[in-house]
Amino acid sequence: MSIAIPDQSIQLRSTVQTGGQLEIALEMVETPTPGPGEILVRMEAAPINPSDLGLLFAMADVTKAESTGDAARPSVVAPIAEGTMRALSARLDQSLAVGNEGAGIVVAAGDAAGEALIGRTVSIVGGATYSQYRSVPAVMALAMPEGTTPKEAASWFVNPLTALGMVETMKREGHKALVHTAAASNLGQMLNKICLSDEVDLVNIVRREEQAELLRGIGARYVCNSSDDDFMAQLTDALAETGATIAFDATGGGRLAGQILTCMERALNRNATEYSRYGSDTHKQVYLYGRLDRSETILGAELGMAWGIGGWLLPPFLGKIGMEDTGRLRQRVADEIKTTFASHYTAEISLTQALDPKILNAYGRQATGEKYLINPQK
Repeated sequence: MSIAIPDQSIQLRSTVQTGGQLEIALEMVETPTPGPGEILVRMEAAPINPSDLGLLFAMADVTKAESTGDAARPSVVAPIAEGTMRALSARLDQSLAVGNEGAGIVVAAGDAAGEALIGRTVSIVGGATYSQYRSVPAVMALAMPEGTTPKEAASWFVNPLTALGMVETMKREGHKALVHTAAASNLGQMLNKICLSDEVDLVNIVRREEQAELLRGIGARYVCNSSDDDFMAQLTDALAETGATIAFDATGGGRLAGQILTCMERALNRNATEYSRYGSDTHKQVYLYGRLDRSETILGAELGMAWGIGGWLLPPFLGKIGMEDTGRLRQRVADEIKTTFASHYTAEISLTQALDPKILNAYGRQATGEKYLINPQK
């Protein structure tokens, strides 16, 4: 299989400038040459995840983004608040490649070990996936079943392994059911499919009725709408029935984490056989794995004494469980990439379109159920 590979190719990069503004630009870079043990992937699909936006936007006010540059080097700039600039001092004036995950076709290999993958669709992780070409160690690429397109394989890492990691964490920490917020997201829909398949009770928290209907449509049994006047009663009932004592919260700020812990305590006390002035002795845990709400996390007082709140991120979790168990989870993703882990996209855009201020603000909203895909070859 012979494929022409250009000497130079396009890559999307983000820079925090000393003057107090963000620049996102397309740059011509040398197309990488795969070394021993590496493969070269022609990138054809890379999703825009909330985890990508931190590096891409650097907390700039993208509602004020303006197009700059020219046709040869399009770019966009946006202001960054003075207080935020202090937190970004370590990355000043550094042009950083963006994109956590993606998929494409293997077009070259650095040695015989990777030649069997040439022509195959593979999914990769490790940064710089908003590029036309990416060289990675062959062992880090996940070869997809024959007939899988790069678009189908693009969102293989962040959402699928996070969803699997939540269930794995639940089991390892001795809980029997779990709670998830922002539950109508792509990740949330995957988590529902996993829990239905694995017979794990899942309590879903959404903000709108249409989101609740979407989840019920794929088989979700427990769905609570945080916008309803009786939300706390709904949630307590669902927790009492399922016995869920662990939650994964994508919002991070505001009162939701505290409301979940409060309702867990109420549900446990409802089923208690005797009174304790210290509350239930069953441990309740909320993990914040996102920050859709950047305000302060407010907990409240009706929590009992057996509870915890902490952060949860996918890479440290995978490091903790080790290569063997990580490989098991990765293989499940590959086996079910068209079913359990299928992703749906609001729009497929080019690298140039990713710099259009109107489109940039659309994917920057991080709206539940909306997901954008970059096709670097478009």
